[in-house]
Amino acid sequence: MTTPTPEEANRRPLAVRELKLTKRIAIWLSQKQVTPNQISLLSIAFALVGFISLMLHHFYPSALLLLLAAGCIQLRLLCNLFDGMVAVEGGKKTPAGELFNDVPDRIADPLFIVGAGFATHSLFGMDLAWICAILAVLTAYVRVLGVSMNGPADFCGPMAKQHRMALLTASLVILCVYQGLHLPLHFLSYTLDFALALMLCGLVITTWRRLEHIYHFHHAQFAKQDAQPHV
Repeated sequence: MTTPTPEEANRRPLAVRELKLTKRIAIWLSQKQVTPNQISLLSIAFALVGFISLMLHHFYPSALLLLLAAGCIQLRLLCNLFDGMVAVEGGKKTPAGELFNDVPDRIADPLFIVGAGFATHSLFGMDLAWICAILAVLTAYVRVLGVSMNGPADFCGPMAKQHRMALLTASLVILCVYQGLHLPLHFLSYTLDFALALMLCGLVITTWRRLEHIYHFHHAQFAKQDAQPHV
């Protein structure tokens, strides 16, 4: 059994990475004139399209705009998947790979979350969206802080990136069906409001859990060093 490299140890654990189809696509991409950094930057483009779609929906309500935004979320996640696979499995790592891997996420997350605020129905919808966007960046900051303190990368939830994006995607699809079919279920117009409220609670818990894990890890490390006999 081989020991994982620091980069591999700090990768988000994803079951989809082990699928044969996913590996084939990653190999195909690695054989093309495309770099992992370009794939990472493409995720920002999808996030921007999603943001604009949701902003336009605020002024020109359309179920298709909601569906487009949901699709952009999934395309962004595919970029997040394949940039790492092309870099690691495809052998196309770059010196600034970590920079391109992390910074686009910090841009894409707020774009999607704040964009969702435009499609909310309550007076507090946009406020919820901004708070969630800030906390989403904070959860990532805490994870990176833990790694910078020589601890393990902590991707715990309950509202890590994949959970946030899954919640937004499902909510956008529900709202799309509600608007597209003109269903007489008026409470569904608050779908994104409920989703952002749930995201807010989950982000607070996630941030607390990650901080707690960092504290306990270093407390345990200090206890081990203190227990060693002094020469």
